[in-house]
Amino acid sequence: MSIILFDGVCNFCSGAVRFIIKRDPHARFSFASLQSDIGKNMIAAYNIPSHLDSIILIEDGHVFYYSSAALKIAARLKGAWRTAAVLFIVPPFIRNRVYTFIAKNRYKWFGKKEECMIPTKDIRARFLE
Repeated sequence: MSIILFDGVCNFCSGAVRFIIKRDPHARFSFASLQSDIGKNMIAAYNIPSHLDSIILIEDGHVFYYSSAALKIAARLKGAWRTAAVLFIVPPFIRNRVYTFIAKNRYKWFGKKEECMIPTKDIRARFLE
């Protein structure tokens, strides 16, 4: 199982989750917000540093952060998004600078909610809450 932890109050992150669900017809990914009890338990169980507050991928017992998480997710989506895997040739220190720049500005650019995203009935089964 592949689990995506995301910032549930971030509009950009919630939009990314909806984007992934739409392009993941085989339901390979499950989701949990970082703020949920399950998210907090997974953070503790996998010793995920507390400063990581954007999308995190847990897959086959391995944890992926920053651009590696985003690219691994994109590579498993339907359509042209799979080609994003070619960006793995870019050294991680470059990819991660771009990723952290976006992550640091996501609230300013996209806004923040008071509460975590509440999944609709048709996608609720994909969430671990």
